[in-house]
Parts: sequence; structure tokens; C-alpha cells
Amino acid sequence: MNVTRLRLFLARYLLALSVLTLFTVSLNAAAPVVSNLTASQRAGTKLVDIVYDVSADTSTVEITLEVSSDGGATFTVPATSLSGAIGAGVAVGTGKTITWDAGADWNQQSSSTMRFKVVADDVIELPSVPDLNEFAVIPAGSFQMGDALDGLSNAPVVTVNVSEFYMGKYEVTKSEWDAVRTWGLSNGYTDLSAGSGKGADHPVHSITWYAMVKWCNARSEMEGRTPCYSVSGSTYRAGSSDDVVCDWSANGSRLPTEAEWEKAARGDLSGQRFPWGDTISHANANYYESTSYSYDVGDGSGCHPSYNDGSSPYTSPVGSFAANGYGLYDMAGNVYEWCWDWYSSSSYSDGATDPRGPWPLGSNRVQRGGSWVFFAFSCRVADRFYFPVNSNSCLGFRVALSSVPQ
Repeated sequence: MNVTRLRLFLARYLLALSVLTLFTVSLNAAAPVVSNLTASQRAGTKLVDIVYDVSADTSTVEITLEVSSDGGATFTVPATSLSGAIGAGVAVGTGKTITWDAGADWNQQSSSTMRFKVVADDVIELPSVPDLNEFAVIPAGSFQMGDALDGLSNAPVVTVNVSEFYMGKYEVTKSEWDAVRTWGLSNGYTDLSAGSGKGADHPVHSITWYAMVKWCNARSEMEGRTPCYSVSGSTYRAGSSDDVVCDWSANGSRLPTEAEWEKAARGDLSGQRFPWGDTISHANANYYESTSYSYDVGDGSGCHPSYNDGSSPYTSPVGSFAANGYGLYDMAGNVYEWCWDWYSSSSYSDGATDPRGPWPLGSNRVQRGGSWVFFAFSCRVADRFYFPVNSNSCLGFRVALSSVPQ
């Protein structure tokens, strides 16, 4: 860790200026640099202004302030009445000012041994606590799951009731995966894999089902919410266990069930092949276009020409195509999406409420939605695909929530 230290001394209730202790911490780039520090008490008040310049390889940094009354042995003086260039998202630049209301926090306790410590940290952009800008509300109600179109044999038509839940509008991107993984590796999630992705705003892929549910737990803890997944009563943070159970009442991130996924993908349409209607082309999704299917109305050009470097095709940035009726993107094509359920060809039950698949059964979990190298048939909302719980370049995921924290 690269650390720069400066000290500021204020005597007679913060009137005399010396130096300020300033720590700068770098996680992935050169350490932020703070310079040109000054501090002064406003005349006739107990407000202290600390002015500084800050530069960094990033556009913003996180600034914190601590106060000591024993020459820096401990920093326990309360300093919560702060304003100005303090906290996360402080833009780099000159003339940054922190204002401390010393009278409110430490009234009339002047000391010749006061020290101040300002911490400037690189900011890693982390996903925020989910809100309705990131997640779409999928309303409670019944819907027709599966269909009998086109000879689809492993998706019997049943009526299923699903409780209200929230679905991520986008597939989890590589940048989101990296941010949570970085936090997780320092907080008990010691074996989260790096995964792959064409770019920061492309879906992450080549990660196992186990890694995805552990990542969901890590995101939940990082955001101060309750993790959904546990093994033998303990939060699932490491290893590959088929004994993972889900607390469906928890407010943390999780994978959708297969029934939730299909209800969300249909976008309030009924009896249609795709999230938007009955036909598909490259105008709708990133998939392998072919003349083999009557409902594939493109020119049969194969993989999407906009996402092909001439030697190999690849994913598209999330949200590259129009959303469905619930405001969800890429519910067809791009990457297959893991669900919670173990796969069974006969696990549906007509009239079931919140079905979550058989438990346990075999070694295959359900994926839905097709991918950038699969045919139109696989992009149908009723098509069911299954795969062992290991990684594949065609497999990604999106997050669901049982509830959004208020």
C-alpha cells in the first residue's frame, strides 16, 4: 500500500495550523495524491475549513476524516458533522473543502495535541442497492407456462401462479461481476472465479452455477442485505455444494426460479414464441439466424454481423435490443441464463404456486433464453435447456429479488 503522510495541528480550539495526516490508498491504480493543505477556523464560529487539492488516476475518490485529541495515538474524537468534499464520489481537482462543525461534535474542548487524519481512497464503482431503476417489478398472478408450438416436448402447458418479485433488467455484466468479486475475495468468498466477458458492459460468462449463487450472497452482504443461500445453516461463501438451500423470504440477491424466469420473459404476453411476439430476426436479438425455422424471418446470415470480428462471434453489450413488456432486456439470445431449479422433464404441476423444481435431482440445472451462437428455437420463451453445474462460454445469469429494501 502506497501511503503519503502529512500532519495538521490546530491549537487553542483549532486556531493554530501545523500539518495533517493524510493516508492515500491505491487498490488498482496509482495512489491518489493530496497536496496544498490548509485549515482555518471561521472567525466568530466553531466551524473549521480544511482545503486541499487531490489528484488520482480515477475521476473520483472517497475522502474520510478522523480526529485525535492525544497526538495521534487514537482517533476517537467524534467528527460526524461534516460537509463539503467528504465521502464517496469526490471529484479530483483543486480547492476541495471539508467543513467540520467542531462545536456540534466536540464543543469547547480545545487541545494542543489534536491531530487530524484525512483518508483518500480510490473508488471502485460497486453496484448500488437495487432500486426500481435497476429492477423491474414482475407482478403476482397466474400465467400459462410452456407451450405446444413447434413440437416442443419438454415444456408441457400448465397454469402456474407466481408471487410478485423483482427481476434484473439486464444480465449481470463483467464489470458488475468484477466489482462484487473484488469485495468478496476480501470478505470470505475466497474462490470466486474471474469469469469471462467480451467487455465491461457485456454479460459475464464462463462461470459455474455455484459461483453465481456465491456471488449473489457476496453482493447481498456487500449491500447490507440478507444473503439467500446457505449450507447447513451457514451463509454459502466457498466450495461447490449441492446442499445449497435458498431462503426465499430473504431480501438478498438470488437466481430466479424457472417459473419466475418464464413469466418475466413473456413480458405479459401470452401464447407467443418470443418476449416481443411470434417471429425473430437479428433486429430483435443476438442469436444464430437460420432459414431452418419458419418463424426466423431474418436472411439466414448466421451469427449476428454486428457482433462478429470476422473470426469468431461474441456477445452484445447488455441492453442492445428493445426491452420486453416488463422492461427486461436480452431475455432472448446473448447468453443462456441460469435458474435455481434442478432440471426435470416432468417437474411442472398444473395450478402450482411458486414452483421451484424438484429437489434434488441429478446433476443438471435449468438454463433459459438461448445465446449468441444458438438457433432461434432456443430463444423461445418456453424452450428449456439444461446443463451440468459447471461453466460454459454460453452461460450467464441475471439477478432476482423477492423484495426491494425500503
